Formats: sequence, structure tokens, C-alpha cells
Amino acid sequence: MISLKKSIQNSIKLKKKIFSLKKEIDQSISKIYLTLESGNKVLICGNGGSAAEAQHLAAEFLVRLNPKINRKSFPIIALALDTSTITACGNDFGFQKIFSRNLDGIGNPGDLLLCLSTSGNSNNIIQVLKTAKKKKIYSISLLGRGGGKAKKISDHIIIIPSANTALIQEEHLFLGHYMLNEVEKKLLN
Repeated sequence: MISLKKSIQNSIKLKKKIFSLKKEIDQSISKIYLTLESGNKVLICGNGGSAAEAQHLAAEFLVRLNPKINRKSFPIIALALDTSTITACGNDFGFQKIFSRNLDGIGNPGDLLLCLSTSGNSNNIIQVLKTAKKKKIYSISLLGRGGGKAKKISDHIIIIPSANTALIQEEHLFLGHYMLNEVEKKLLN
């Protein structure tokens, strides 16, 4: 069993590796900012635990990221819309279409798709990235485990250099908060 101290050390070690991704992170911040500044929206999704992270990050921009800053709501919408939509789509079209079906309905050229996937191989993530390409929607993917299939389909990628699901998700949430905080600063200036 891994000790608490070792878990914390592993997390810190991985966070230090994130410095090497600064260029990709800065490009993502700029693209998200330009998307929102031009009046378009960010559509975000993830599979499993990453779906919860996607909804968490969407809430930070729809409601409020920083408790001391009261500002207008910014349009970042999670594609895991609700259980009725997910279960209906899963039943009628298959689980692999739960995000692509929603993106097809509410996504427009000029919008941005933000995907979170620890493996980069989830069928529903691959399908939504293909739909984004067809609809001319720019995609940014936060990935892990080398990026998987999503690496080749995404317009822009940030790959967390780890094979540990928990650590990858931890870094995705950290980066999501960091990037959205930077975007918020730019939008409010």
C-alpha cells in the first residue's frame, strides 16, 4: 500500500513536469479566451470521473470561479447535459454518441470543444472529436497515458506524462482551474 507521504511526493513530482507544457497551456488559454471574447461558447466533456471534472469546470464559469469576483456568466457548457439526455441517447444511438449528439445539436463553428480523457481512447470522446472536425469546431484535449487515439484527432493537446488515472485527473482539474482563472483575468481586463 502506498503511503500518504509517497502519494503527495508523486503528485508534486508530476506537477513539476507540467512546467514543460507551458507553451501548450498558454496556447490553450489564448484560444479559450479568444473563443469567449468573440461571443462563442466552450463545450466541455469527459468520460467517467472526467465527466464530473468537466461539469465542475463548466460550473466555475457559468456561476463563479473566484468568490471575490462578481462578474457575468461565461458560456462554458458541459455536454453531459442531464441524465435524461444521456440515457435516451445511450438507448437510442449508443453510449459512444452521448457527447457527439449534443455537440451536433448545440455546437457551432467558432465554438471550442474541450475534452478531458485519461486514456484518450474513450469511444464517446473519439466520436465527439470527429463531430467537432466535421462542424469546424476547434478542439483542445487534456489527455494522459500518451494521448491515445484522441491525440491524432484533436486540434491541440496537453498530455499529462503519467499512466496513473488518479494523478492524471488531479492534473486535469488543476490545469482546468489554472487555465480558466487566466482566461477570466483576460476577459475582465
